[in-house]
Amino acid sequence: MYGNSLNIQLFFQTTLKAEICFMFISPRLLNWLLFVSLALIWGSSFILMKAGMQSLSAYQVAAIRMLSGGLILLPFAWKSFREIPPNKIWLIILSGFLGSFFPAFLFCIAETKIDSSLAGILNALTPLFTISIGALFFQLQVTATKIAGVVLGFIGLCLLFIVRGNLDFSYLSYSFLVILATLCYGINVNMVARHLKGIGSVSIASFAFACLIPPSLFILWKTGYFTDFSSTSISTTWWMSTFASIILGVMGTALASIIFYMLVKRAGTLFASLVTYGIPFVAIGWGLLFGESISILQIACLLIILAGVYLVNRNKKA
Repeated sequence: MYGNSLNIQLFFQTTLKAEICFMFISPRLLNWLLFVSLALIWGSSFILMKAGMQSLSAYQVAAIRMLSGGLILLPFAWKSFREIPPNKIWLIILSGFLGSFFPAFLFCIAETKIDSSLAGILNALTPLFTISIGALFFQLQVTATKIAGVVLGFIGLCLLFIVRGNLDFSYLSYSFLVILATLCYGINVNMVARHLKGIGSVSIASFAFACLIPPSLFILWKTGYFTDFSSTSISTTWWMSTFASIILGVMGTALASIIFYMLVKRAGTLFASLVTYGIPFVAIGWGLLFGESISILQIACLLIILAGVYLVNRNKKA
C-alpha cells in the first residue's frame, strides 16, 4: 500500500517549505510533532462533522468534505492517471468509494443520533476489521495473538454498548453505521494491499478523490445546497457549517494525507499506524468540551478495544 517511493517523493516536494521551517528541530522531535498533529486533525474530524450539521444536512457535510478534499488533491490527479494501468482504474475508483466516500456519509448520518466521541471510539475498530477481512477473504495469514486481539476488541465493543444502558433501536442502528464505515475501511485496505501493490499511494489517493468530485457535486445539487448558496438570506450559522465542512475536507482529508505520508517516509509505517491510539482520545476530549457525556466505564471499554488493536499490530513489520 505504501509502495512506489518515487511517487511519494514527488508528492512530498509540495511539503518542502514545511520541512525547511522545521530544519532546526531534531528529527525525532519532528516525527512526534507530525504524529501529534495527525492525531489532533483526525481526532477533530468527528466534532467538525457535528459542527457542519448545525445548519447543513449529513449528506451536504459529507459531500462538501469529499469535494474540498478532491479539489485540493486534483493537481496530482492527471499525472497519477497517466501512471495507472488501465485495468486498475476501476479498482482505484472502487477504493475511493470504499475508503472515503461511503464512510464519510456513514459517519455523518450516524452522528445525527450519536455523540461524536462515541464515533471516535468506534473508529478504533478499523484495524480489527482490517485483519478480520484479510483473514476471511484475502488469504491473510494470522497468528493466534492476532485472533486474540480481534476477539478482545469485539468484547470491548459489546461492553461499550452494555455499559451505556437504556439502549434503543435507533441508537444501536446509527452506531452500527459507524461500524459499517470501519468495515469499509477494512475491505479497502485489504483490496489495495492485494490488488494495487505496484501503484503509489499518492497516485491512488489523488485519482480516487478526483473521481469523487462529480458525485459530490451531484449530491450537493440534489440536496439544494447551491440553491441555498445563491440565497440572499443565508445565516451566519450556515456559513459556519459550510466552513467546518470545508476544513473537514482540507484538513481531515487532504492535509492529513500529506502529513501521514510524510510521517511514513520519515518514521516508517509502524510508527505512523500508532496514531490509531490517539484519535479516539482527541475525539473524546472535543466531545467533553462541547458537553457530550462519557463515563469512566466507556473509557475502560475503549482501553479494551485498544488492547485488542495492540495485539493485532504486535510484531507488525514496517
